Order: sequence, then C-alpha cells, then structure tokens
Amino acid sequence: MTESSNDYPAVVDPAAAAELSHRVAGPVLLPGDKGYAEECATYNPAVPNNPALVVGAAGPSDVQAALAFAKAHDLAVAVMNTGHTTVVANDRTLLITTRRMDEVTIDPVARRARVGAGVRWQQVVDAAAKHGLAPLNGSSPLVGVVGYTLGGGLSATMGRKYGWASDHVTALDIVTADGQVRQATADAEPELFWAVRGSKSNLGIVTALEFELFPVTRLYGGVLIFPGEHAEAVLRAYATLTARAPDELTTSIAFMRLPDVPVFPEPLRGTFTVHVRVSFLGAAAEADALLAPLRTAAPVMIDTVADMPYTDYAAIYSDPEGPAPFAERTLSLSPLTGDLVAELLASIGPAADVPADIIELRHLGGALRDTPAGAGAAGLRTSEFVLWVVAVGGPDLTGPALRWTDGLFAALEPWALEGKHLNFIGQEDLSDEAVRAAYPAATYSRLARAKSGYDPANVFRLNHNIKPAV
Repeated sequence: MTESSNDYPAVVDPAAAAELSHRVAGPVLLPGDKGYAEECATYNPAVPNNPALVVGAAGPSDVQAALAFAKAHDLAVAVMNTGHTTVVANDRTLLITTRRMDEVTIDPVARRARVGAGVRWQQVVDAAAKHGLAPLNGSSPLVGVVGYTLGGGLSATMGRKYGWASDHVTALDIVTADGQVRQATADAEPELFWAVRGSKSNLGIVTALEFELFPVTRLYGGVLIFPGEHAEAVLRAYATLTARAPDELTTSIAFMRLPDVPVFPEPLRGTFTVHVRVSFLGAAAEADALLAPLRTAAPVMIDTVADMPYTDYAAIYSDPEGPAPFAERTLSLSPLTGDLVAELLASIGPAADVPADIIELRHLGGALRDTPAGAGAAGLRTSEFVLWVVAVGGPDLTGPALRWTDGLFAALEPWALEGKHLNFIGQEDLSDEAVRAAYPAATYSRLARAKSGYDPANVFRLNHNIKPAV
C-alpha cells in the first residue's frame, strides 16, 4: 500500500489500512493508491466502483481479515471477481476481490471440478477437456464460475440437457458474516447450501466451489445470422423449432442492432441482424434435420454451425473479449405462441424504433424444468424463455433504452411468468420490490429466513439484496 492521494476522501484511516495489509497476503488499497483503479475495474465500466478500501484476497484467511476490518469500521462488504454482475461499491464499502484464488482441480473418476473463487470458465473447460469432460458453463469464457453458478447458471451449451449449473454443485466453502469459514453440502449446513445457490453474495463470500462435470468432448454448434428485414420468417421458424426441440438442443435467438464500435465484429457493426445460436449434443445429421426449416426460412448471411471441440464453445456467441459499458434488464416468458410472436415482431422487429442494442431470447425447458433432489434456490422451473435486453454505452445512451424497456415489458406482460434469471438483473432492478419479484414468493421468504440466520445485520447488501426476515 502507498500513501493515498489528497484528491480522495479519507473514509478509512491510512494507518488502519496499513495495519490490515500486514495481516493479509493480498494487496490492500485505498483510493489514490497505485493499482487501486485496476483492482476495482469491472467488465462493465458503466457501473461505478469506488470503494473506501479494496482487498485482493489470496485465500479464505484474507477474506476473514477483511470482513473483520469492515465490521470494525462500519463498512458494507462487496465481493467481485470479473465484474460481469452488478456490484456498486460506494465510498462506505470494503470491496473484496477474489481473482487471486484461481486454482482448478479436476477429479476425473468422480467427474467433479473444484475451483477457487477467482476462476473463469475457460480455465475449467480447458482443464476438464483433458479428461474428456465438460462443465455447465455460460456463453463467455471470461465469466467467473462462482457468481455465474450462484445465480443459477444457465448453460448456453448444455442447459436443456443437464439443467441449472447450481443444481450440480456438490460442495462450497463460504465465509459468512460472523467470520466463520464453513463448508456447505447437502448434509453439512443444508439450509445454507440451498440458499447460497440462488442468493449469490447475500449470505457470505464463497471461496471455493465443487461441482459435477459431464462426459462431453464435442458439440455441433455455431450461429446462423440473417438480415434483420427477415425477422418475421426467422422468428416464426424459431418458434416452431423450439416447440419440438429435443433436450439435446440448446438455442437462443437475438435481435442485434449493433452500434458502429470496435467491441463488435466488423461485418455486423451498424447493422440490424437476427442471430440464432445453436448447441446440439448429438449427430450432425440429426441437428441438420432440425435446423433445415430455419435455414430455408430466409437468406442466411453467415452459417457457422458445425462439429467443434467443446473447448471452442465461445465461438457460438462470440461475446466481447474486453470490457464494455452496458445496462441490462430481464423478463421470463411463456412459449412462443402466435400471439407472442406477433407482439415481439411489433415491438422489436424491423419496423420498430428500438434503442436497445441486443434483445435475446434464451430457450429454457428440458432439464431446466426439473427440480432434482437437493436443488438450490435458483432456477426458472416454469418459464420457457428468458428475455435479456442489453444497451451498450454510458448512461446517456442506456437511459433511453431502459425507459423504452418499461414499455416493452408492459406489452409483453400477458406472457410474462414468475421469476427472473438472477445473472441478468441490472442495477435498475435492485429495489426491494424488484428483488422479491425475481423469486417465487415461498422461495423469497425462505431466503429471507436464511439471511436472518447467517447475516442478520445485512453486512452483504451490495447486490440484489435480500433483506433479513424480521
């Protein structure tokens, strides 16, 4: 730690921060210190992040020390790995970053992975592939494993075949608000084990996660991209495809009005296109038969659907590799009936005035409907689609898009279903009412009781906060 700049308010006494730095292995940084901005940087720079103190935890003991310091100095506690999920760490916050806890261990016999809190998905995919196995990862190789999984974990490659990633967690290590390091499993701390898999950082800071892997080495996957003027034909063909899709087929459709900025690939900048993302666990001939009506529904600009090693999964979505400012909102929807398709086309089709950059529908159903024994608190078990709206840029650009989304959600209300996918909740939907609406009522009540047992003072509140039950 270095001397803090006079340009920043001294919310934390530098002498106290210096003393903490002697008790932890990782860095302890105040605003103005060299490395502070880099340590606090998020994947989404549109979300402000200016904590009073940041601790780069190298292990569970660092988390314990940081938590004790926060309690002694009356600071809220936030946790961050990559910063894909909304964390607004203000100047009364101690931010704990976990990226240094990046160990990955694969047990090929038990078909399990154990990962530290700082691990990202590509690390697990690469390590598991050496043993002919694969995890229920998301679309981006850069997303952190722990935050993704505790939010349910909607796999873009195998979700409909194997279900929610959170339901396949077998153990987790967590530092709770009382400073204890606990291992939670179905047998040890079962209520904590249930609640953490759906409350994300509300009950503590997870330092390690163990979960199941699957014997998958290859995919038949890729993307079909169509000109936006053919959105109606493509969406209607996609509705038919999803209505009869086998569980081995996991797909999404996205209406992309991409700005002319370098974060997006050159051929698609400044255009309106419709993307159908495909991942199939099975023979190419079977997948081609399923996709044939879609491929003939409209002219195809780009068709990359082909056999691929599982390690190349990121090519399906081609998510941006670097940080990008954005805002997001989400809704759960019923199947794509004719009336819903008509409303979507009216609201987001080629004739609509749409300020949002990406509007995506991810297909659920299949094993995602199941509630297996030992399932966690996350997961949309009754929804057929997750609608995800993304606006790229700072508040001057995303503000109008988010206000427009209010009207979109109102138009889709007849087909909206209970709950929201926790990993797509943006900072505009963090009110008490909005957080309650993200869960079934019984699930929220049970989570609030768990919160009162493990974090009665609501130390972990800089998240989609679940208030302790009174």
